Amino acid sequence: MPSPGIRGVLRTPQVLWVLSTTQVGRLPSASGPLALLLFARQSLSLAAAGLLVAAYTAAMAVGTPLLARAVDRWRQPPVLWISAVLSGTGFLFVATGSLGATGAAVGAAVAGLGTPPLEACLRSLWPDIVPPAAVPVAYALDVAVQEVIFVVGPLSTLLAVALGGPAAGLVVAALLQLAGTALFVWAPSVRAWRGVPVVRHWAGPLRAPQFMVLLLGVAGTGLAVGGIAVAVTAYAELAGDRHLAGWLLAAQAAGALTGGLLYTRAGPGGPRRLPLLAAALALGFIPLLLTPRPTVMAVLLAVSGLALPPVLTAIFLKVDQLAMPGTVAEAFAWVATAFTVGSAAGSALTGLVVANGVRYGLALAPVAALLSTAVMVTIASTPRAATTGNTSPIGSARGAKQG
Repeated sequence: MPSPGIRGVLRTPQVLWVLSTTQVGRLPSASGPLALLLFARQSLSLAAAGLLVAAYTAAMAVGTPLLARAVDRWRQPPVLWISAVLSGTGFLFVATGSLGATGAAVGAAVAGLGTPPLEACLRSLWPDIVPPAAVPVAYALDVAVQEVIFVVGPLSTLLAVALGGPAAGLVVAALLQLAGTALFVWAPSVRAWRGVPVVRHWAGPLRAPQFMVLLLGVAGTGLAVGGIAVAVTAYAELAGDRHLAGWLLAAQAAGALTGGLLYTRAGPGGPRRLPLLAAALALGFIPLLLTPRPTVMAVLLAVSGLALPPVLTAIFLKVDQLAMPGTVAEAFAWVATAFTVGSAAGSALTGLVVANGVRYGLALAPVAALLSTAVMVTIASTPRAATTGNTSPIGSARGAKQG
C-alpha cells in the first residue's frame, strides 16, 4: 500500500490535534534552559546559571524514561497530568527566588524530573492513528516540525522576559507546558491508549541487546549535534559578532526542517537505510571545516541539517521493531535521553577542544557522526532474530491500543 504523503497524514483525524498540542507542551524543552539561564544571571550568578541548567537537563534525562515506563504500565493522561504539574511547580519554585542558589537548583531539578514525556507518548500513538503505510511519514513529519520548538521556545522566553522580567520566562514555560499537556490528553486516541499487559522486567526495553547498541549510535548522533552548537558559537565570536551564532544555527534548523519535509516522500527502506543516512549526516558536517565567510557558512550549515530528520526517522522505525511488547513508550524515551546525554557531552567536549581553534571544535561533529554510523552498520548487519522479544514493525505500538 503506497504512503499517503504529508497531506494524507494531516487529513487523518486527530493528527493535527496531537501534533500541534505536543509542540506547545514541549516548548519548555527549548525555552526552559534559556529561562533558567536568564533568571540565574539576573538574580544569582553565572556559576549558578550553569548549575541550574545542568540540574534541569540531567533530571530530565533521568525522569523521561521513568515517566514513560509508568505510561507503558498504566495510561498516558494520569502520568502526563502529574508530571506537568510537578514540572510546573519546579519552575515556579525557581521563579520565587526565595531559597538562593541551592533552592533554585532543587526547583530546576524538579522541573526537569517532571517534564511530561510527550515526545514518547506521541510516537507510541502514531501506529494507532495513521495507517501502517503512513507511519514512516508521521515519524518524519514529527521530527521535522519539532525544529519549530527550537525557534519558538527561546523566542517565547525572550518575549516574556522583556515584558515581565526574568521570572516571567519561567512562569511562561510552566504555563505553556501545562496548556499543551492538557490539550494533548484530551484527544480521544490519548485517552483510549492502554499499555500492553505483560510480565515486566526491571530493565524494560534495555533487555534487548540491539536496542542498547542503537542507543550508543543515538548518543553519537547527539554528540555531533551538541558539539556543532558550541563550535558555531566560537566561529561567530571569531567572525566578530557573537549574535551571528543564532542566525547560523537557525540556518541549520531550516535545513533540518526542509530535510524532514522532503523525507516524508520516502518509504521506510531496508535495513541498510539507517547506516546510509547516518553516513550522509557525517559527510554533511565535513565541509564546515573550511570555515568560510558567514554567508557561505550559513549555507553549509543548512546542508548539514538536511540529513538529521531522516536519520531520526529511521531510528524511530528501528525502535518500533526492537521494542519489546509493553515497553514502546519507554523505548522512545530512552532514545530521547540518549540523544540528550550525547548532546550534552558534545557541548562539553567541544568547549574543551575549541580553545585550540574553531576547526578542532567543528571536527568533533563528523568524527562523532562517523562513529555513530559504524554502530548503525553493526545493527543493520545483525540478524533480527538475535533480539529477544521482537515484534512486527508496527506491532509493538499497535498492540498498545486495547480498549
